[in-house]
Amino acid sequence: MRVISKPGEMQSVALALRNEGKKIAVVPTMGYLHEGHTSLIKKGRELADIVVTTLFVNPTQFGPNEDYEKYPRDFARDFELAEDAGTDFLFNPANEEMYSNGYKSIINISGITDRFEGESRPGHFDGVATIVAKLFNITKPHYAIFGQKDYQQTLVIKQLVNDLFFDISVVISPTIRESDGLAKSSRNVYLSDEERKRAVIIYTALSDGIHEVQKGESRRKILNAVLHNRIRTIPEIRIDYASSANADTLDEPDVFLPGERVIFMIIIF
Repeated sequence: MRVISKPGEMQSVALALRNEGKKIAVVPTMGYLHEGHTSLIKKGRELADIVVTTLFVNPTQFGPNEDYEKYPRDFARDFELAEDAGTDFLFNPANEEMYSNGYKSIINISGITDRFEGESRPGHFDGVATIVAKLFNITKPHYAIFGQKDYQQTLVIKQLVNDLFFDISVVISPTIRESDGLAKSSRNVYLSDEERKRAVIIYTALSDGIHEVQKGESRRKILNAVLHNRIRTIPEIRIDYASSANADTLDEPDVFLPGERVIFMIIIF
């Protein structure tokens, strides 16, 4: 596995590979890799000749009071996991390489970012869309692999690719979970033992919601109440949002129509 830190060098390598007829898959990450990330790398390995994994903790998607400075980082660990999973190139740029002096461009995707995570974290998806567009232009992929865990983000990426005519296939891979159902996440290391036990309520609430849909419940307020009622069984938890929505648009109808795909999304503290 080869490590590249300069965008221009990565771009030149990617262009050369494309000229050789190689198919490239990119797996964008912020590092501190876990089994969720490595499953994406392995998916890229199945689809393409070359896998590029990116490691970059992107400052523009963090708010002023968020965890940019303390976000977990461990390059040696990431290197080993990325290589073992099948990465060919590890793109690991510095901030000044990705956001040079005088940088003034930002990508804003409206509509799908107006609620849920976008409402809770103003500007977050501008940072996501901007860095992903940069990574696409640098790594020149045929496939871009993302995890379903960050569901709203996957819709933002698909909109970005569609609106800006990126010739890229976006592949969404299933969420990888712990044995008790909690989704694997780099930020799970923040949790105390007690918080870790409580966090499983997210999976329990999601399972309750799915069960209600399978039984035929289609009223959004009832489905939302199912989520809230389950989460409130743990008094220490505060709900940011726990909601059902149309899985393709994030619209919130009073009643979901037959055949309409429903997504449940939960953020708790």
